[in-house]
Amino acid sequence: MLEQYFPILLFIAVGLALGAVMLVVGSLVAPSKPDPSKLSPYECGFEAFEDARMKFDVRYYLVAILFILFDLEIAFLFPWAVVLPDIGTAGFVAMMVFLAILVVGFVYEWKKGALDWE
Repeated sequence: MLEQYFPILLFIAVGLALGAVMLVVGSLVAPSKPDPSKLSPYECGFEAFEDARMKFDVRYYLVAILFILFDLEIAFLFPWAVVLPDIGTAGFVAMMVFLAILVVGFVYEWKKGALDWE
């Protein structure tokens, strides 16, 4: 019974070994020149000048969520385009309904001003 799990165990072992090898090779090959600006906690290279808990504009997150939403919905078009000859008219009509709902949602977000930066 345990021999059925051997491929899974082998897959995990190879994955862990490959990950360890890449970490070791990366640490040996990569240049190591630390300086205070690289070791600072912020990506921009200088310390924060305001409180981290200050109020900020959340429109960026709204636009990011909308992008992910519409991007994922558009990703459904690729498999549909591949099997379009096989699914016939019913599949075409179903996708047109899906796209119509997508366009209505996009127009709604546009009219509400969710895509404006100012």
